[in-house]
Amino acid sequence: MAINLQKGQRISLEKTNGSKLQSVCVGINWGAIEKKGLFGFSKTKEAVDLDASCAMFDENKQLKDVVYFGNLTSKDGSARHSGDDLTGDMGGDDGLDNEVITLDLSRLDASVNYVAFVLNSFRGHDFGTIPFASIRIYEGSPKRVNEVFATYDIANGAGFAGHVSMVLGVFYKKNGEWKFNAIGEPTKDKKLEETVRTVGQSYL
Repeated sequence: MAINLQKGQRISLEKTNGSKLQSVCVGINWGAIEKKGLFGFSKTKEAVDLDASCAMFDENKQLKDVVYFGNLTSKDGSARHSGDDLTGDMGGDDGLDNEVITLDLSRLDASVNYVAFVLNSFRGHDFGTIPFASIRIYEGSPKRVNEVFATYDIANGAGFAGHVSMVLGVFYKKNGEWKFNAIGEPTKDKKLEETVRTVGQSYL
């Protein structure tokens, strides 16, 4: 059964059968903004371009690599991005992830101790105006979900209003084992580069 992650919760990557997750997908699902037309008679959908990214740091919190819509594969081949989604779900929640980053922990460069996942609103849409947005960690592929390991709802927190950037969570290595910290914190940053810098300074 999937864990419904809470903000600030730390979990190990152990499955119900006792084995460890090695290859995981982090999927982001979000919706377009519904707007009422003149006099409220008609409704239109405004596309929302959110960008999921992951940044890799060594034990000294020095940046090693970033995977995002402009760099779909990490240098060590451990992380792969499914590609840029420019609109979100235009017809309501279809239950599918709009962007997926696949992470194979066994292929990570040995110097990497942290893998942080962040979300940025490319066109500056306020998170508080987006109807739904969630993260889930699962085994499988971008097109196939074998088993959902954890889910994290990032849309229903009042603290996200007024922000266009946030830190979703961080995979971190402790005593040779990988764990996950569900951070769920908005930041004051406007661009990915700023968010990555904030992660390195405040969230590792």
